[in-house]
Amino acid sequence: MSPRSSRSPRPLRSTVKTTLAAATAAAFALTAAPAHAAPEPDPSVWTQLSRTTQATAKYGYEGFAAAGGYARTDTCVADPTEGGMGYHYVNPANIGSVDPQKPAALVYADGSGFTDGRKLVAVEWVVKDTGQATAPTLFGQTFQKDQLPGYFTLHAWLYKPNSAGLFAAWNPEVICPTA
Repeated sequence: MSPRSSRSPRPLRSTVKTTLAAATAAAFALTAAPAHAAPEPDPSVWTQLSRTTQATAKYGYEGFAAAGGYARTDTCVADPTEGGMGYHYVNPANIGSVDPQKPAALVYADGSGFTDGRKLVAVEWVVKDTGQATAPTLFGQTFQKDQLPGYFTLHAWLYKPNSAGLFAAWNPEVICPTA
């Protein structure tokens, strides 16, 4: 008779059940959203946003933005209480577009860990406010009015997490340099 066969399987089962219960509890604890986190959008939105990511990921390196028609700005947009947006690189040909693959602006931010200049953090659609009855929508989101006077805008924080929400105008984690 081997030493293994003389042992009872009960302690092993009990240990496995206890370990499994602890692992399950830990997994739920890790996936729980903090109380201050913005609600996640409908999962189908990520399918739609994949087209945006495919169209804009090539601009992750700041140097490629100009080749895509995006003009660099050197003003970092921030709000003292809401956070920052960053530097907008604007493609005038895409203003007015609600095509997921043609955002009007790429949004970049500085960071101490960035070795190659600014880092792409978000994209933004911009539509002129011509007095239309309703604001444009994209991804099930209504554009915000007057973040940029005379325009409707919608941000998507695809490249930097935003505790305020995927489509929030401001990101508390984006900080503009002080003069």
